[in-house]
Amino acid sequence: MYFTLKRFPFHILFLILVSCTGPARKDSVQTEMTNDLSLDLQGHRGCRGLLPENTIEGFIKALDLGVTTLEMDAVITADKQVILSHEPWFSYEICLDPAGNEIRQADERLHNIYKLTYEETRAYECGLKVHPRFTGQLKISARKPLLSEVIQACEAHARKTGRPLPYYNIETKCTPEGDNLYHPAPNEFASLLATVITDSNISERAIVQSFDVRTLQVLHHSHPELVLALLVENSLTVEENINLLGFTPEIYSPDFMLADEAMVAFCASKGMKLIVWTVNDVEEMKGLITLGVDGIISDYPDKFALL
Repeated sequence: MYFTLKRFPFHILFLILVSCTGPARKDSVQTEMTNDLSLDLQGHRGCRGLLPENTIEGFIKALDLGVTTLEMDAVITADKQVILSHEPWFSYEICLDPAGNEIRQADERLHNIYKLTYEETRAYECGLKVHPRFTGQLKISARKPLLSEVIQACEAHARKTGRPLPYYNIETKCTPEGDNLYHPAPNEFASLLATVITDSNISERAIVQSFDVRTLQVLHHSHPELVLALLVENSLTVEENINLLGFTPEIYSPDFMLADEAMVAFCASKGMKLIVWTVNDVEEMKGLITLGVDGIISDYPDKFALL
């Protein structure tokens, strides 16, 4: 997923990034970025600032904006389908219930995706409601899509438009408290997700990320071909977080406000890539690039062209 470029002006680097082809294998991840600068440009939930999150239309738009990687969130339905949603329920912020009514914040967890079949989830509208924090989104009618259909659509669009095939950064939305309530236990969750990745023939371009170390631990043993990313928003040191995970992942992915020179140096010393989230200000992006991060996840991938 990485491209090695040496001492290029950034506007030239960006053009090269969006035109590069050829997937990287996991066994080469730790040796590809040995020169001064390379950058993975990721569209957060597609391009949440521009279009409804985790939608096929949003991912297609992100591809057209030249992202390297599509970042997304996976949950599981009652009939064991992997669909995309940031929460394992229908959020009051972005969704309407099957009758077209607003969902009350106090009731949103009652709209539990893990208790609904995939067909039942199709009755919810999640693209027309004005997002309270992203009021500039273009509104479109949207349902929560299957991961498999997102991959199929994005692969087809990339080929049709002559773009590089994208990478997919897929988060497992799970917590210990949610096991068997909002999602299956880690072994089953990881297996269902890995099956879609394998069946879709994207194993060499797939990253699985999580705040919950358990699905990463399962996949580390059951699917060593997959690139894994540890998501972090706590105040522990990188070393402490890696010790909790139990192995060194290919990617360390913290809230961008946690990134500093010490973190950059530590990740480099361990052969980990440092991918930060969620950066929506161009000047902050530039500062992080100067700091030496390996990738940026943004709600506004259109801003990458301003770097």
